[in-house]
Amino acid sequence: MKNERVYKMAFSRVYPLYIQKAERKGRSKSEVDAVICWLTGYDDAGLAEQIDKNTDFETFFANAPQINPNAVKITGVICGHRVEKIEEPLMQKIRWLDKLVDELAKGKTMEKILRR
Repeated sequence: MKNERVYKMAFSRVYPLYIQKAERKGRSKSEVDAVICWLTGYDDAGLAEQIDKNTDFETFFANAPQINPNAVKITGVICGHRVEKIEEPLMQKIRWLDKLVDELAKGKTMEKILRR
């Protein structure tokens, strides 16, 4: 399955790409970390541990302390798919993360990105 490849991809391989995307648009690594921690419930140490372990996406989200209850408010299109209509829970979480980083790179305020 196509999704299995994504689920088994190391989060640590994609994480630097999230940072590069944000930094190209004048945002910071700490802002990327903030949106990841907001979504997953990891603190900075927990996030660093997952990166150091080369955890795959499936394990990264399975070990997440708590998916933010406001994550269901994340809407829009990413990679040609409406995130709110993705039925597979793990893929939806991955796309939520993609969408948050995308919004960061597009210059949205942190308050709007974090659905406050």
